[in-house]
Amino acid sequence: MKHTKKRLPSERRLYPRVDHQLPVNVIANGYDFSTTTQNVSCIGTYCHIKKYVPPFTKISIKMVLPTGGIQLPAKERLINCEGVIVRTEDDKKGGFNVAIFFNEIKEQQRKKIARYLSRFLPQKS
Repeated sequence: MKHTKKRLPSERRLYPRVDHQLPVNVIANGYDFSTTTQNVSCIGTYCHIKKYVPPFTKISIKMVLPTGGIQLPAKERLINCEGVIVRTEDDKKGGFNVAIFFNEIKEQQRKKIARYLSRFLPQKS
């Protein structure tokens, strides 16, 4: 019996991450951290906070998407959702980098993020 190796398709994320800085508030364990995303997708973000928050901590997220020169009402730009910290890493410069999964986000909110991030993704030809 002859074995052949199958080539695996290149990894493609369902919701790609974009290295992009957006202002975000992370509310965890009674602390309200104002910070900036390092990268963001429709299902999560990676950002820096000053205090240790352990993985599996449930958090609240508030994010306002920039308009990019388009006039949009504030409610169209506001993202409110719940998340969970899935990874906490020490930052050599102080504080902690956290990976956050948006575990409770309305589809409408996810679509707002997707529309915004689509500006920064390569366009298919």
